[in-house]
Amino acid sequence: MADQHFVVVRLGSLGDIVHTFPAVAGLRDSFPAAKIVWLTHPRWVDLVVSSNLANEVWPVDSRDLSSVRRVIGQLRASHWDAAIDYQGLWKSAFLPFFGGASKRIGFSSATIREFGVPILYTDSVDCRTIHIADQNGELSLCAGAKQPVGLFALQVADADAVRVRADLSKEGLSQYIVLSPGGGWRSKCWPAERFGVLCQRIFKEIGLRCVINYGPGEESLATEVQTASGDANPVSYDGEMRILKALLRDARCIVGGDTGPLHLAVALGTPAVALFGPTDPVRNGPYPPGEIVLRSPNATTTYGRSQSTDPSLLDLSVDEVFAAVKGRLEPRA
Repeated sequence: MADQHFVVVRLGSLGDIVHTFPAVAGLRDSFPAAKIVWLTHPRWVDLVVSSNLANEVWPVDSRDLSSVRRVIGQLRASHWDAAIDYQGLWKSAFLPFFGGASKRIGFSSATIREFGVPILYTDSVDCRTIHIADQNGELSLCAGAKQPVGLFALQVADADAVRVRADLSKEGLSQYIVLSPGGGWRSKCWPAERFGVLCQRIFKEIGLRCVINYGPGEESLATEVQTASGDANPVSYDGEMRILKALLRDARCIVGGDTGPLHLAVALGTPAVALFGPTDPVRNGPYPPGEIVLRSPNATTTYGRSQSTDPSLLDLSVDEVFAAVKGRLEPRA
């Protein structure tokens, strides 16, 4: 039998791509000799390449017509045994549709939020599992995988690790805890002031300084945390994906909400304390489960994208989060 050819689509974002890796690993384990091509936004190419799950990674910007035309042309020039859309949006589904893939697999309308998308699939999957990583695995099963998910290991270049260590050494840091206060929507972000107080507690009672990780547009948020941290003297640090991976992999622990850096850290094997509010950790939490997840019993799952902190996150006290950090730093049996 000829080697299989698969095209997988997950354009973004960071956390969603991380939650797609297990499903593509399941596909790879089932078809070790297959050619797997991954379509993603140019911003995430390095991340996908570092998983070693795809033979090729094709960048495509869905807002750039020339980019879309180029990728559709590439798709039409090859034969595909199956195209798997792990994203479930119009912008992702139309790529294999117009690219001529004869078997197009995606989620049914019961799972995805954009109306009508499954019309572009030949095979729509009604998911029985809850976590998005497991749901992605159900798509892999539909493509013929023997198992829904598999293990993967993200690669961090030695040069990137050396650079991060050198940068932090200049600030007097060797061991550190990462605080990730951002998250795209403010509604799922724990208050910056509390991150600052937490930073003080970690410094005074554990003896570790913190690194504040922030992304584009989150500079003011990082400044708020830094100001609230007082003499704990955290270091604010941003950087491209390669640098972020090195920073997260070598951290003692990460504290953050339902955000890409937290999920990336978990994938790199870093201990985590996850703070959840309007998003459901059963569906979107750290994967595989096992990290500490804090969520108020008063929380309601809304996925609401407002610019104010969800009230349920205010139920999470600094004392509670600090205790979780201490617990996560302890060796596990």
